Amino acid sequence: MAAAATAAAALLAAGCGSSGGGGSAASPVTITIWHNYGTEQNATALQNLAKAFEKLHPNIKVTVVSQPASNYFAQLQAAAISKNGPDLAVMWTGLFTLQYKSFLKNLKGEIPAADLARVDPDALKWTSDSFNAANGPFVIPLENQFYIGFYNKSDFAKAGVTSVPTDWSQLYAACTKLKKAGYTPMVYGNGGQPLGATFYPWYDMSYMMIGAYSVGQWQGLYSGQIPWTSPTVSAQLAKWTKLHSSGCTNSDVVTNTNNLGQFESGKAAMMVDGTWDTQKFTSALGSKVAAFVPPFSDAPIKGVVDYAGDGLSQMAYSAHPAQDAEFLAFMTTPQAAKIINAAGLIPAITGTSTSNPVNQQMLNFVSQGHLTAYPMLDNVVQSNIVSAGQKFLPSVLNGTASVQSALQNLQTTLTQLPASQRGNTFP
Repeated sequence: MAAAATAAAALLAAGCGSSGGGGSAASPVTITIWHNYGTEQNATALQNLAKAFEKLHPNIKVTVVSQPASNYFAQLQAAAISKNGPDLAVMWTGLFTLQYKSFLKNLKGEIPAADLARVDPDALKWTSDSFNAANGPFVIPLENQFYIGFYNKSDFAKAGVTSVPTDWSQLYAACTKLKKAGYTPMVYGNGGQPLGATFYPWYDMSYMMIGAYSVGQWQGLYSGQIPWTSPTVSAQLAKWTKLHSSGCTNSDVVTNTNNLGQFESGKAAMMVDGTWDTQKFTSALGSKVAAFVPPFSDAPIKGVVDYAGDGLSQMAYSAHPAQDAEFLAFMTTPQAAKIINAAGLIPAITGTSTSNPVNQQMLNFVSQGHLTAYPMLDNVVQSNIVSAGQKFLPSVLNGTASVQSALQNLQTTLTQLPASQRGNTFP
């Protein structure tokens, strides 16, 4: 019996080695992956990764399950408590990862070091305790993401907008010309990431805080050293709500459900979105579409959101840890990078490239334009704050709630958190 067990263990080890390809589990196994991508390019990439992995590992079947985005994390947490959820799951990085790490597996030692070394180290750090990659990641990033602006070059040209705006005043001026030419200057709505009934305000909040504070100062928003009610934050939101009141946006910012279509058709000249929709825009608009950094700053904007916002985590309760690790290791390979790029995304793997010219333009903002790379603000402030922002901030842009009332709600939410969740260092 001992000899048989040893032989079986050796066979399993051989089937679940590093991600070079060709290995397979000793007996047929099914691993399940949950995601909250909806129909975004991320969903396409994940499905294609699963198909390619199954070809390399014919005895491992991968079942990819789409879950509703609106209550995804609550479902994931409930499944973890009952231990009847997926083996792998999409996890947002930053504080989302650390918030849920009690039911996630630390991948240090689980994924071969050579595989982890292929991942962009700046991406891995945001998935690790204290945001230090040496502590081991809880997530293998799927891609390198940007919160970013998109604009229609043809609309700009027809409206006489000769340069891309880089600050608030230039943005207002561009809006005036675009509106006069018959375009919706900036369109808002709940298309793109289906995260709620209204548009997701944290894309814009990230750039408002880039326009106000350095990367290092953002920790003060987490700790409370910089109150959400500070005059600087209030001034930024006052300029933001002016976009709507001055006619720079569509009137129905909180009820519009067709913002993607309005931008793709050329009726709207600008929108703030993310790399998960780049391929849709280049497919619809071709060379007419380009990226720009939302200029929510009094001086020319000097930062851009460049961050590995999500990826896959292994559930700590999974009954198939070896097969899970095999899939996660596969995500770090050049083959996986090609699949991710083919879906119109930017691989978070060192030394790889993107073939989408608009995605490359985003990368050039940092590598050639020397803009400072920032994380996504909603990944480095508390999830309670993110939820409060989703509830109150859209009404600020719409003009149906005051800047002061919304920011006071954020501040109250912060002060009600335990001290351990608002310290002078990240967890």
